[in-house]
Amino acid sequence: MQAKAIARGVRMSPRKIRQVVDQIRGKSVNEAYAILRFSKKVAAEPVGKTLRSAVANAQNKAQDHGDVLDVDELAVATAFVDEGPTLKRWMARAMGRAGRINKRTAHITVVVDTKE
Repeated sequence: MQAKAIARGVRMSPRKIRQVVDQIRGKSVNEAYAILRFSKKVAAEPVGKTLRSAVANAQNKAQDHGDVLDVDELAVATAFVDEGPTLKRWMARAMGRAGRINKRTAHITVVVDTKE
């Protein structure tokens, strides 16, 4: 049974989040929790929230069908990060010029599925 969770507009660069997402892709949910729990990357927090949301969605989906879902049977089927809208800001530079600052955002998608 597949379940998906999407975190949109996360205020962090997609490149930084991809480093964390690449570590949990294909792992069991418990192993992914452990990796995220002990990761020093700041991006581990929004990825962990998205993973917990996907697991909760899977449990709700199973409950709607009258099944009981064990979290130990779930694995991260797919996980990817897309680029969100970029906030464009300006900063004063030398000789009256303006320098552009891009504040990037990301969309995190995590899909969990039962192990085959």
